[in-house]
Amino acid sequence: MHNYKELKIWKKSMDLVENIFQLIANFPDSEKYGLIYQIKRSAISVPSNIAEGAGRNSNKDFSRFLSISKGSLNELNTQLIISYRLNFIDSKVLDQLDDTINEIHKMIYKFNQGLDFK
Repeated sequence: MHNYKELKIWKKSMDLVENIFQLIANFPDSEKYGLIYQIKRSAISVPSNIAEGAGRNSNKDFSRFLSISKGSLNELNTQLIISYRLNFIDSKVLDQLDDTINEIHKMIYKFNQGLDFK
């Protein structure tokens, strides 16, 4: 069992959630139940699954939740690309968020590689 609040991957993904919520505050109200909802859900899923996995009794279970977090990152990235294509965000914002998402992806991968599955 791991203390998720001390994990860099959890902290970095929590920062991402904050950034995402600040970003979508400027989205059109018409997207409240569409794209905004999907973006919120996928962003929140990343640190939530890290936390849930950290509370499991085995590293194998934890690894499964880390995999779900990576899937949520991919989903979030896709939604941000859609947001760019719909002109809700500009290319600079998309590039910055893409870099952050890729960084978290790599951090989760590296962390997962270090888990002992014995």
